[in-house]
Amino acid sequence: MLIYSAIFAHSVHLKENYENVKTLLNVLKYDQYNWEVIGDFKMVAFLMGMQGGFTKYPCHLCLWDSRATTEHYKKQIWPKRNEFVVGEKNVKQTRLINPNKVLIPPLHIKLGLIKQFVKALDKGGDAFQFLKNLFPELSEAKVKAGVFIGPQIKKILKSNDFIQMLNDVEKKAWDSFADVVNGFLGNNKEDNYAELVANLVKSYGNMGCRISMKVHMLDAHLDEFKDNMGAYSEEQGERFHQDIKDFERRYQGQYNESMMGDYVWALMRESDVEYKRKSRKTSHF
Repeated sequence: MLIYSAIFAHSVHLKENYENVKTLLNVLKYDQYNWEVIGDFKMVAFLMGMQGGFTKYPCHLCLWDSRATTEHYKKQIWPKRNEFVVGEKNVKQTRLINPNKVLIPPLHIKLGLIKQFVKALDKGGDAFQFLKNLFPELSEAKVKAGVFIGPQIKKILKSNDFIQMLNDVEKKAWDSFADVVNGFLGNNKEDNYAELVANLVKSYGNMGCRISMKVHMLDAHLDEFKDNMGAYSEEQGERFHQDIKDFERRYQGQYNESMMGDYVWALMRESDVEYKRKSRKTSHF
């Protein structure tokens, strides 16, 4: 049996900003190892020294104009971003890693796709009401914004009742979303994956979905995705993030070394490997 060690680090004081990410990379000796990096596009912006938020040129691969909404769903090819010059094209600091080392995050693409789909749904329709009833623990604001996590998306995909409540345009968009999730964004990559993605972009346009950063990556940079995204998905990192949030609630903001210890033991209890404490031998005189 092979046993692997895993190192966990959790900070409650460092903010997610450029200087702290730079410090972390220095501590990890990133320049020495030059690893590939995966994360959400907010983190990618930090690594590329780019300004965050709703900016004109948010893509690290090209000069896609996110504000040129009249060009969206019409223009697919945008000028390539060949350099990162501080003060130009949304770049405000020196980039920290090579753009070629950034992996496209399949989970966050999936989260972004369903977000745009739900935001375009008829809020007075049965389908939207179904989502509210399916996840009563979520606030209406979160449902309206389409803020779901991986397991929740899987639950919706398995629901036949949800599909029956969609109109024809919504149903085509939902079917194309399911096809891309099952035939491209996981372990299975269909031979016609490019066609599946093209159908999704077209059906999203017909539904009135906004082209977000995630939709843009599929539409304009399909060749940047790895062959088997299930093998490098950031889903485990996202699960760690969600689990830690639960432990933070349990400790009510009183952070100490016990919290990480409890988290590690929780992972061990979930595994199939049995862990037993060594019995202490006692001597009697």
